[in-house]
Amino acid sequence: MSLYCMLTKDQARHLQKEFGTPIFVYNQVELERRARAALAFPNPYGLTVRYAMKACPNGAVVRIFNRLGLHVDASSGFEVRRALAAGVPSQEIQLTAQELPDDFEDLIREGILFNACSLHQLREFGRRSKGGRLSIRVNPGLGSGHSNRTNVGGPSSSFGIWHEYLDDVLQIADEYRLTIDRLHSHIGSGSDPGVWQRCARLTLGIAARLPEVVSVNLGGGYKVARMPSEEATDLTMAGQQIVKEFAHFHDSYGRKLLLEIEPGTFFVANAGVLLCEVIDMVDTGSNGYNFIKIDAGMTEVLRPSMYGAQHPVHVFHGPGPRCKEQEYIIAGHCCESGDVLTPEPDNPEGLCPRLLPSTSIGDLLVIGATGAYCSGMSTKNYNSFPEASEVLIANDGTCHLIRRRQTLQQVTENETIPDFLQS
Repeated sequence: MSLYCMLTKDQARHLQKEFGTPIFVYNQVELERRARAALAFPNPYGLTVRYAMKACPNGAVVRIFNRLGLHVDASSGFEVRRALAAGVPSQEIQLTAQELPDDFEDLIREGILFNACSLHQLREFGRRSKGGRLSIRVNPGLGSGHSNRTNVGGPSSSFGIWHEYLDDVLQIADEYRLTIDRLHSHIGSGSDPGVWQRCARLTLGIAARLPEVVSVNLGGGYKVARMPSEEATDLTMAGQQIVKEFAHFHDSYGRKLLLEIEPGTFFVANAGVLLCEVIDMVDTGSNGYNFIKIDAGMTEVLRPSMYGAQHPVHVFHGPGPRCKEQEYIIAGHCCESGDVLTPEPDNPEGLCPRLLPSTSIGDLLVIGATGAYCSGMSTKNYNSFPEASEVLIANDGTCHLIRRRQTLQQVTENETIPDFLQS
C-alpha cells in the first residue's frame, strides 16, 4: 500500500459499505506527521506555523492541527467563523482576504489578527480601528508556481500591496496612527529554494523600512509531490536559505524577527484520498479512447479541469478474472466535457490516458493526494450532485464520519418560488 493510495482493499470496501461513495478519507497519522515537520522548519529567532485552512477547512482537520500548536490563516470572514467554531482561539487566527467581511469590526473586537492586502483595506482598518496594530501583505515583485493560476506573487498577481507603494502605506499608517508590526508576503507554489531565498531577501528589504515590524510571514506554497515523478519542496533546504537572510537582517538592523509560514497543501494533500466507484465503461472505437466513468468528478476534484493537475489513481478490483493493463481516460459523472480526471499535465484542454489494471464496472478507484483543494474547492452541486461525505481514520485505525453526505433537500433548501409562479 503506497502513500498515494493510503487504503487497503478491505478498508476501501468497508468504507464503501458503511458510508457509500464518493467519500473523502483523511489519515490522522499523516496529518500529524506533516504538522510536526512544519513545526521543525529552520528558524533563527522563533517560529509561528499557520495552517492555510482553505486547503481543507473541515473542522476536525483544523482542530487536529490547532491541538498540535498550529495557528490558522483564514481567507475569508466565513473561514474565521469556522475556525472559531472548531475551537481555535481568536488570537491564533489571521484574516488575509480579498474581500472584507460584513462582520469585520466584530472580528477585530473579538481579537483576530488582520493582514491588509491593499491600500483600501489598510484605510478601512484605520478608519474602523484607529491606533490599532496589524500586518500588511506586500507583493515583493517576485512569484513562483507551475502556472499563473498558482502564482500569487509578481506583476500578474492581485494579491497584496505592490512593493513600490510603501510610501503610501506609511502615509496611511501615520494618518490613522496604525502600528504595522507584522509583514506578510506569499509568492506562490514552487519548490526552488533559491526563489524562496530571493523572496525572503526582497521581503526583508521592505521590513527594513518598517521599524515596528517584529515578525515576517513568508506564506506557504511548499510544493508537494502528488505524483511519484514530481519534486517536492525540501523544507530543511528552503528553511536554511531563509535562516541566512534573517540572520543577515539582524546583523544589519539589530532586529531579531520572528518567522511565520502558512502552508496548506503541504499539510493535507497526501493525507487524503477520494474513494469512488466505477459506474460505467465506454470506448470510442479502435482509434479512440477507453473511458472509465466514476460516481465522482469535478464536483469533488476540480484541480484537473482547472489546472491540468495530476493525481495518482489506484484500482481495487471486484471478483472475477482480469486482463492485462490498459490505457484509460477517467471521466467524471458531470454532464460536462471538461469533467476529466486525467488531463495532460498542466493542460486541462488535453487528454492523457493512464495505464491502469484492466478495470470493470463495480471496481473501486482511489484518487490519491486529494486532501488539499478538493473537498473545499470544487463544483459541488453542479448537476445537483450533493456534497460528498468525509471520514477521518484516527491514529488507532478507527473511522469517524466528519462530514455527512449532503441531501437533495439541503441542496435546494434556500431556493424559493415566487408567488406568481405558484399557479
